[in-house]
Amino acid sequence: MDYARTITVDMPYRDAVPRVKEAFKAQGFGTLTEIDVQATLKEKLDLEMEPYLILGTCNPHLAHRALEVDREIGLLLPCNVVVRAQEHGTLVQALDPQVMVRVPEREELRPIAEEADARIRAALESLTS
Repeated sequence: MDYARTITVDMPYRDAVPRVKEAFKAQGFGTLTEIDVQATLKEKLDLEMEPYLILGTCNPHLAHRALEVDREIGLLLPCNVVVRAQEHGTLVQALDPQVMVRVPEREELRPIAEEADARIRAALESLTS
């Protein structure tokens, strides 16, 4: 099962991170958390890896609507966005919102997932134009 929306942007990681935040903000997603996976693995396990950031970006209106349908859906909300360095450019990934329909098999979540998907796609497309 494919569960990600993925693009590669032709810019260095350090330039991509603020652009990704702005692109998602323009679609109503606020950045609530940032997990610097590279720094955490270095600090906790003394491991090296490429720059890798997990942004906790959520759209409060969509999250509220989904939570009104199913309180457990918080586990599957499309709130994580990964930004990671590659040899050429930066990879940006977001969870496919249809996961929150398929996993719990709750069709009433489909309109919310479709709106979230449209907003996520718009954010990603704005990064490549």
